[in-house]
Amino acid sequence: MGTGWIRLWRWTAWGGIGLSLYAGWLTVDDARDRASSERKISTACDRLVSPAEVMDLRGGMIRATASTYDADRIDTHKLSSSCTIYKVPGPGQTVGLFTLSVRGSSASEPLNKIYNDILGDPFYDLDAGGRNAKRDITAVADRRPEPQPLGVGTLGWYNNWYTMVRAECGPGSRATAPRLLHVMARADYEDVSAADRQRLARIARSATERLASRIGCRTRLPALPDGSLPEAPSALRPARAAGGSCGWFARRFAGRAQVQGKPLPDRVLEVPTRSANPVEGCLLAVSPEPMRQAISRLPEKKRELVRSDLTHWWMRTVSHFGSEAAAVGFRDLGKDQFIKPGTVGHNRTLWWASSVCAGQPAVHTVFSDFTYADSLDPQTRSDLFHAYVDDITKRRGCTHVKYPAMKDFQNLDTF
Repeated sequence: MGTGWIRLWRWTAWGGIGLSLYAGWLTVDDARDRASSERKISTACDRLVSPAEVMDLRGGMIRATASTYDADRIDTHKLSSSCTIYKVPGPGQTVGLFTLSVRGSSASEPLNKIYNDILGDPFYDLDAGGRNAKRDITAVADRRPEPQPLGVGTLGWYNNWYTMVRAECGPGSRATAPRLLHVMARADYEDVSAADRQRLARIARSATERLASRIGCRTRLPALPDGSLPEAPSALRPARAAGGSCGWFARRFAGRAQVQGKPLPDRVLEVPTRSANPVEGCLLAVSPEPMRQAISRLPEKKRELVRSDLTHWWMRTVSHFGSEAAAVGFRDLGKDQFIKPGTVGHNRTLWWASSVCAGQPAVHTVFSDFTYADSLDPQTRSDLFHAYVDDITKRRGCTHVKYPAMKDFQNLDTF
């Protein structure tokens, strides 16, 4: 072998050794970064989650970091806190990854808060670019679709980007433990995969078990459903074909397009009905064209108050049962108000009734966009409310049903 070939062979060998050493150094560096990231996740989320599970979200990663704000860290001594985690794709870069929030029932703030204002709006009124109003706003509940029950529902509920697990603290619990826990694992990115939906459910359930054990909450969580969680629907469908939690509307009103010149909902988004489900909702909405026609018939002064290109008419029914019913409330005039089981009442866009189901209290609510609430006459609103409550209380075998008085359905300012 010539001298040149020997020299080339030596340089090749040394180069290979150098590359191997560099690759090994990168591997060690990556392992060090991942370990550091897992420690940050564990600290921020107060050791309630598996850092490895979190870092396997969004296709997996080597580096992640936690929010440095104290408000974004969980303190299990304060059962109203959350931790926020970010993926680190490169130096000085962060993108949304994951949030875990924990909340317990208390006497100071409703755990199940009904937002009958912009926070409760199920529809985005802007297009994907955030510029113009969408042509068909109520076609898809792209902001707040109806959550789907986890299995029979007693474990909690989920949507395409989060899972909420609930735990009731039973006999033998520590005196300081709340009656009810809600733990939510949320993906902070779009297009969450089926694998990530399942991973979020595991994270939420595991975190709930750890939290319950730590605070002395005696509970028994059902197992997660077998198989992957199906994608939760967000597109509304014709009201005449409504089933599940919206079946009551199809049975009573789907053959009627309007009442006294005002359109009834013609679209719905339902969830499966489960006899053990502690929370059950139904979303109803009016298509844009019937709404625009109704607005065009208003007197000019009334019409000026409503921009038909931004307004959308919708209403929502939600019933809470058992311990969930004892934690229902709403925000009114800047203050949180509880809805006490066994009572009836209303504000401008929210009405509630009460009953007893399987020996436990239940609260039944209907709330809506305020312009739609004001567009319907009192008798129509009362008929809708009674049809809903009559149906769900009969289906659940409830007794001691109490309704608001007819005067409670009067408008403050009828369109």
